[in-house]
Amino acid sequence: MSGPSKLHASAKSSSFAESVIREMTRVAQEHDAINLGQGFPDFPAPQELKDAAARAIAEDHNQYPITWGVPVFRDAIAAEYRRAYALDVDPATEICVTCGSTEAVMATFLGLLDEGDEVVLFEPFYEAYGPDAILAGAGRRIVALRPPGWSFEPDELRAAFGPRTRAIVVNSPHNPTGKVFTREELQQIADLCIEHDAIAVTDEIYEHITYDGREHIPIATLPGMRERTVTVSALSKTYSVTGWRVGWAIAEQPLMDGIRATHDFMTVGAATPLQHAGVTALGLGEGYFASMRADYEARRTLMIEVLDAAGFAAISPEGAYYVMADVSPLGFASDTEAAMHLVREVGVAAVPGSSFFSHADLGKHLLRFAFCKRLETLEAAGERLSKL
Repeated sequence: MSGPSKLHASAKSSSFAESVIREMTRVAQEHDAINLGQGFPDFPAPQELKDAAARAIAEDHNQYPITWGVPVFRDAIAAEYRRAYALDVDPATEICVTCGSTEAVMATFLGLLDEGDEVVLFEPFYEAYGPDAILAGAGRRIVALRPPGWSFEPDELRAAFGPRTRAIVVNSPHNPTGKVFTREELQQIADLCIEHDAIAVTDEIYEHITYDGREHIPIATLPGMRERTVTVSALSKTYSVTGWRVGWAIAEQPLMDGIRATHDFMTVGAATPLQHAGVTALGLGEGYFASMRADYEARRTLMIEVLDAAGFAAISPEGAYYVMADVSPLGFASDTEAAMHLVREVGVAAVPGSSFFSHADLGKHLLRFAFCKRLETLEAAGERLSKL
């Protein structure tokens, strides 16, 4: 055999690294650290959901579902969007149930973007969006969100749209910053989507976790956007079941056809018994959401107090359950050095901010802390961080 070996990873997969978030969880386990890195709760899911999942298994809902979702679950999703947002969704043709919101975004990229298309991303962004674009063969156009309000410059956004723009990703409430996009900001995005005939891919997984009376507004509810929006969400964050991996995408049929076709050959379908349990989750209603928001408000307050006391410069989030904190006052050379010192020497894990930026230098002074934890866990983290 002559020439270089063909026994290697593809160029696409070699162009990005493994998840920094999940790497920090492994390092936290190695050092018995309190994990404020990965965004999963350390408190139990609602008992009604666990009972519903066990009941579904016992009732033998254990075989392949219809690829794009168990009908009763799709009906429940449609009913919830009608109740919460006055959006009429056809459960037969406009919903695809996926293995979490991460797969929903990936299936959307692969199903709707062609080689050479461009997708607009707000930066910082959830770490999966970059690899999603690479695997779909799409170019990225980056628009900065600037602290302390994590707002964008309208002229910069307009300049990011061009003849090859196919889509923009709107994540609100936003990971990692906690920003909740305003109606005015969403309208500016919508106007550009309509002008350039582009698709809005909206990651709304934190839709029910907002603070200080802020309203989550699905961009699909704005005039002219229903037909050009893919709305993504999941059970994971709202119901504290991140390990269930049950999410969905909602779009009108011309877009949904591509999403369903891609999803079918990626994962076949999400877990059948957990979709049946999802019907119970979506039926918990506004009382559950209000209680959950109040609990997260208390956690947010404590997290900010803990970080301020330890010497970080923390920005209070408007939604989701993360805090971006500036480590510069503590004298570390970089976010990675700070994160590794915290997890190894202090016993608290956070995520280096650079992992959320296309250019690592832009986030080298930031750490992301997740506060989806029991108050006792956050207090214990505060005691450890006091060593700083």
